[in-house]
Amino acid sequence: MRLLWVGTNPGGGGTETHFITLSRALVGIGAEVHAVVHPQGRIATALHGTGVVLHPGHFRNSADPGGFRAVQRALRSTRPDWLMGSFSKEYWPLALLSRTQGVPLALFRHMDLQLRPGTRWLLSRWPLRLFAISHYLQQRLIAQGLPGERVEMLPNPLVLADYQRDHEARRQWRGRLGLGEEVLLVGFVGAWHRGKGVFTLADAIDAAHARDARVQGLWIGGGAHETELRARLADRPWQHVIGWQERVTPWYSIMDALALPSIEPDTFGRVCLEAQACATPVLGAAMGGIPESFAEGVTGLLLPPGDSDAWGDALQRLARDPTLRQQLAAAGPAYAERFDAGAIARDFLAALGR
Repeated sequence: MRLLWVGTNPGGGGTETHFITLSRALVGIGAEVHAVVHPQGRIATALHGTGVVLHPGHFRNSADPGGFRAVQRALRSTRPDWLMGSFSKEYWPLALLSRTQGVPLALFRHMDLQLRPGTRWLLSRWPLRLFAISHYLQQRLIAQGLPGERVEMLPNPLVLADYQRDHEARRQWRGRLGLGEEVLLVGFVGAWHRGKGVFTLADAIDAAHARDARVQGLWIGGGAHETELRARLADRPWQHVIGWQERVTPWYSIMDALALPSIEPDTFGRVCLEAQACATPVLGAAMGGIPESFAEGVTGLLLPPGDSDAWGDALQRLARDPTLRQQLAAAGPAYAERFDAGAIARDFLAALGR
């Protein structure tokens, strides 16, 4: 099957990661994948040399004629079996090109945002296939008025080979940070903004550390509230602030638990999935699609959002109970296998064939 996937956003968030992961997996199972991408964007950089054929293009907005022409050229040169899109600003241009070129259209939805009336009409009425990345988002779209039969769910894929336990990284970095194996290092990976619950987690780590000095924090990322968070964590030697890292995979092995303490809904908890693949237990907020990203009581603990006392208690529990930590860690890789990108790519092609 020949696919033309359009995603010209230059950034590096979850939608871009999904694009990169699934397109690589589709090539891996024998599909011919072409992609119209921003030539200087993260998607183009990540897909270089992977077998995905790249075509330059950029939609500054949904009415950008330059982006429209770039996709039109790619359609004419590739003659795909399906046209695909992931970013809402590209939905309408792709819908029009799909109609005029006679190519069926598949769209992905990633964000839990209020649908504009025009987008709701498009996703409800236009001849297309719509895939949500979690059951939570699927139900949210239906609650906003989309017909239930129009919203399909395809899980968020993970290339398992990219996420493996790294014992050498753990030894080296914990040595550099001066951390013995008795330390419970709880990590955060992602955007540093209030909605991710970073201040709740900071409070919980501080409170738990005051009662049990083995509890310490590790911070990977950056974002809108970085200045405020760095000030909040300053002069606390048990809070290890690393910042943005191009490769986050080794850090999952360095920490003893990953925390995703969001106080606003996430459509999925991809970092939880990545951590489990690396045999790292997770703590996730009972909100949005986060509970779909791990097995509560088996690979991690589900906690109330915004309740720093409950989070602090959970950290103390993990510090006191190494057997529990080992059990949660051991179950993680098997759970992550449910999201194997190759299997999800095969399911996606099968769905398009129905």
